[in-house]
Amino acid sequence: MSSDNANVENRPQEQSQSGLFSRFLATVEWLGNLLPHPVTLFALLSVFIVLLSGILGYFDIAVADPRPEGAKGRNADGMIEVISLMSAEGLQRIVTGLVTNFTGFAPLGTVLVALLGVSVAEHSGLLSAAMRSLVMNASKRVVTFAIVFAGIISNTASELGYVVLIPLAAMIFHSLGRHPLAGLAAAFAGVSAGYSANLLLGTVDPLLSGITEAAAHMIDPDYAVGPEVNWYFMFISTFVVATMGALVTEKIVEPRLGKFDENDASVELEKQSMEAPTDKEKRALKLAGLSFVAVCAVLALTIVPENGILRHPETGEVAGSPFLKGIVAFIFITFAIPGFVYGRAAGTMKNDRDIIDAMSKSMGAMGLYITLVFFAAQFVAFFKWTNLGTVLAVKGAALLQAVGLDGPSVFILFILMCGIVNLSLGSASAQWAVTAPIFVPMLMLIGYAPEVIQAAYRIGDSVTNVISPMMSYFGLILAMAARYKKDLGMGTLIAMMLPYSMVFILGWSILFFVWVFLLGMPVGPGAATYYQP
Repeated sequence: MSSDNANVENRPQEQSQSGLFSRFLATVEWLGNLLPHPVTLFALLSVFIVLLSGILGYFDIAVADPRPEGAKGRNADGMIEVISLMSAEGLQRIVTGLVTNFTGFAPLGTVLVALLGVSVAEHSGLLSAAMRSLVMNASKRVVTFAIVFAGIISNTASELGYVVLIPLAAMIFHSLGRHPLAGLAAAFAGVSAGYSANLLLGTVDPLLSGITEAAAHMIDPDYAVGPEVNWYFMFISTFVVATMGALVTEKIVEPRLGKFDENDASVELEKQSMEAPTDKEKRALKLAGLSFVAVCAVLALTIVPENGILRHPETGEVAGSPFLKGIVAFIFITFAIPGFVYGRAAGTMKNDRDIIDAMSKSMGAMGLYITLVFFAAQFVAFFKWTNLGTVLAVKGAALLQAVGLDGPSVFILFILMCGIVNLSLGSASAQWAVTAPIFVPMLMLIGYAPEVIQAAYRIGDSVTNVISPMMSYFGLILAMAARYKKDLGMGTLIAMMLPYSMVFILGWSILFFVWVFLLGMPVGPGAATYYQP
């Protein structure tokens, strides 16, 4: 049989598979569209918690208190019952706690403070110049890895990777005679599917740790979860995820795309350009780098010596020290000072007014986040007040133990669940605010520390970003991709990015199990693997 006839016979099967995949994607999109806006979702969930607490409280639902005798907050009768908010006392607590729930929500202040420093580095041009320097100076042999790597570390400044790096990567691949969509896919994979990994602590770290700590308090009121608790694991993940992204690009995505046809493009590609850093920008980068080293050296003097002033005042250890507790302040400093030094040298910042303007712009862009936090804070507080989180956690932990899922294998299901939920609820903070109050206490009760639980969540939350139509930048990426392929649809983009999700969730999960359970390494400074009441 000729190859042409074989191709004709195989085409109906390929079309059938493509049709099934398209229907699957359409179903995911339809289900996602059924969900309301995250702000509305949290408002509805808060009302639901009030109603559910009234019903369960009426039937006197209670569970045995899992905390040991004498533990702080443990009930004298050893039982935890659902507290109804559908009562006079409940209404009084709601109206008097509405403001303090919001202002006391842990991620709010930490994220805003960290962002103030990042905003100086971003608006001065430091982050953009650093990314362009990293990617455009890479050799052809390592350019794919450099693009994915730059995408991962760009998440420190949220939209910068989406707006700057992804179109830049497509242009670089085109200039090298490679398919521009392969470059776009590599950058998109790093920026979005590798979202949680990074070499430095970013705004996502205090955001998630604040939610994790609040959830852990349902079991242990004194448990502290700092922004640095996943740093070791996310540091090593940066290199592993970048390697996986480069391999998927070169071995799967680029061969599948084939040779780029200029006629497929919807724009005049020769008119596109992205300049490498100028001599002035390079000089500014060097000065910013020196200032960063100087800042790190000063900070090291406070924590490295045995008598360092920011070590723990009683034990003299790094664990539990003011340095780790105040890590958000150091995120602010290590971005703000190099950012201003770069701005002065590059001419983009001249005085304190420019710094203030940069901070104000970033704060102005946080309006939606602050609105979301208000309603998320009410949901988290109501969940805690009613004891619903603890009751669900105790019941869920008992179920997991009954079916034999109390070993490390439980994290396989947890990571998969987070990845699936992420298809419809794309915001990392929104998803964690909903799921943490249930799963953090539940997995603590079967013996795992909140730091490890949060690290596993970050894997599931990241890997499916690139195939989620609900991801906020998905439409932007679709528009960028359409420049290189006329009439490119959402299904084409998702099909192109699906190999990254599949390889990342497998490879990153293997890294998690090897790092945590096989090597017994902590996921961050002072982070425990197992919870000891």
